[in-house]
Amino acid sequence: MGNLSAFLAGNAIQEGNVKYIASRRFIEDKKPVEWEIKSITSEEDDLIRKQFTKKVLVPNTKNQYMQDFDVNGYLGVMAARCTVFPNLTDAELQDSYKLMGADKLLKVMLKPGEYQDYLKKVQEVNGYDVPMEELVEEVKN
Repeated sequence: MGNLSAFLAGNAIQEGNVKYIASRRFIEDKKPVEWEIKSITSEEDDLIRKQFTKKVLVPNTKNQYMQDFDVNGYLGVMAARCTVFPNLTDAELQDSYKLMGADKLLKVMLKPGEYQDYLKKVQEVNGYDVPMEELVEEVKN
């Protein structure tokens, strides 16, 4: 058995924020502006997940419920929460797009393909970087 000291909080590697070009349409000094992404804690993730999980009645049953999870809503709020720069809660930025809400702002600022790529990057920064196919194969073995 190994030494437990490797698991002590002070010995865990601290990961910094990640720079990412979410779109080549936002230019400064003739270069695309890098966005900055941070990871969130598992506790924060749980709170966001709960926000998008609902109990719904199973059709044609009495008192039987199942969970319904809004994946798109969850990913949008998670991406907004992880975005350090640009500051999606900035009133001037939101006013320029004539809307309120950081997650809504992301969807308007980025083209659909850019938005999907950004969601993937945010998930990667938060440790969700193993493709589903690999997970399925791992479970099979």
